[in-house]
Amino acid sequence: MTLVMKFGGTSVGSASAMRSTAELILTYREQFGNVVVIASGMGTKPIKVTDLLLGGANAAADGDTDTYRQNGALLRDINAATIRELLTTEQKAIIAENDAMIGRFENICQAVSYLGELSPRALDAVGGLGEQMSVPIVAALLREMGHDAEAIDATELIVTDSHHTNAAPDFAATQTKAAARLRPILDRGGIPIVTGFIAADADGVTTTLGRGGSDYSASIIGQVLGADEVWIWTDVDGVMTTDPRIVDNAQSIPTLTFREVSELAYYGAKVLHPKTMRPCVEGNIPLRIKNTFNPDHPGTVIMEHAAASHGAIKAVTAIRDLRLITVEGKGMMGVPGVAARTFSAVADADINVLLITQASSEQSICFATSAGTTESTLNALETEFVDELKNRDIDRIWAMNPVSIVTIVGAGMRGTAGISGRVFTALHSINIIAIAQGSSECSISIVVDDHDASPAIKLLHDLIVTQ
Repeated sequence: MTLVMKFGGTSVGSASAMRSTAELILTYREQFGNVVVIASGMGTKPIKVTDLLLGGANAAADGDTDTYRQNGALLRDINAATIRELLTTEQKAIIAENDAMIGRFENICQAVSYLGELSPRALDAVGGLGEQMSVPIVAALLREMGHDAEAIDATELIVTDSHHTNAAPDFAATQTKAAARLRPILDRGGIPIVTGFIAADADGVTTTLGRGGSDYSASIIGQVLGADEVWIWTDVDGVMTTDPRIVDNAQSIPTLTFREVSELAYYGAKVLHPKTMRPCVEGNIPLRIKNTFNPDHPGTVIMEHAAASHGAIKAVTAIRDLRLITVEGKGMMGVPGVAARTFSAVADADINVLLITQASSEQSICFATSAGTTESTLNALETEFVDELKNRDIDRIWAMNPVSIVTIVGAGMRGTAGISGRVFTALHSINIIAIAQGSSECSISIVVDDHDASPAIKLLHDLIVTQ
């Protein structure tokens, strides 16, 4: 059996965390036989290696030549201290390897400061250095513990297009490379430790996989190797019923479907990005989220068809600080193409729409967007409907702000009578501005004033606890 395990920044964020991670790797290797490990860059509060790297590069693009040097010195201190605490035999070699990576970072930043521009290609070259520094440490630690482990740069495995900062994988090419590079290590009983987040295009130029990149790396490798399971190790006990910072009695959810997790991720929950799950869906590979610091907890298993559970509602989440854009006018009634023109104009302005609702009278269309796009959205719509505004066919185009989208999720809501009634009864004290429900019936979303988001979450979470 083959298990792919991804460890996030907090799981490799210190010497003690790396020791715990190494023990987990060895424990589950005994159970599964073959283990492939994906690791992120070191990341603990208040210092995260990737933040230091990107902060230095962005400062250099603005002409600041001090920050990246200071960050480079801090990176050397952090890495050297961790390596000295963990390693003996390979200590000098791994420190030298990390120093070379930091030197590369400083050279790129120096070039960026000369050019006054941080290109997407340079951003990828800098952004993945944290993984390229942490993976050799983990592999060397396992070797010093007496086990065959090899650090693998994912640029040798994952082939992508050349869309820097958000590259798309070529699964056929990746499958060929991954099998050729990883299978011999597994066949000899070794443990491959692979950099997360980064990849390379067909020309060998470093790319990155965008948001959720290291998780995506794990699911890609899981699919191309035909893994039995993919586990994402983080610092929480799986996916929670809601944000525990808002609701004290938030609970871990034992099982979720891929559709449910996609809905949660889209509507603001800090869970897996939908693209991370796609390789596992296509490969029918269960995906489990576990807590590095509480490994005995079963976490959350995500699969195509989760077992039926008590209660229809599984989770509630929210996206905050949004703007609700409304196009309204009596002249819109019965006129074809208004909606098409609205969203075509928004799309042409490269604006993401998070929720749409329309009055049955056809006198208004409203949709939610992020706060930062409000002005450009209004400008795009006023340009598109300049004649209609002049002729009063459209009375006004305006933004309500700030608002939040609060969403309840659960595949079991489909076909369950009375869910909507329970939801709106629970929210009797909350002013609901707009409502949307997908035809899949997997989620119900409501728009409320931003200050009502937390009270609404608490009221809806009570439905989960009492169902």
